[in-house]
Amino acid sequence: MKKIRFNDDKEVVATVKEGLKRTGGYCPCRLDRNEDTKCMCKEFREQIADPNFEGYCHCLLYYKEK
Repeated sequence: MKKIRFNDDKEVVATVKEGLKRTGGYCPCRLDRNEDTKCMCKEFREQIADPNFEGYCHCLLYYKEK
């Protein structure tokens, strides 16, 4: 079973969440604002679907455990 959790670093989580508020829910680490960069971004959704992937999303907000 896949487990998705927030980064253990509360400061990173707070910073990224503040960025999400400023951008209207789009990844604050990306320049483009489209459906692919809406949090949870397309890149991370694809990584979640990969059973061999373990790691952080692009902006370090989420972590996927195997």
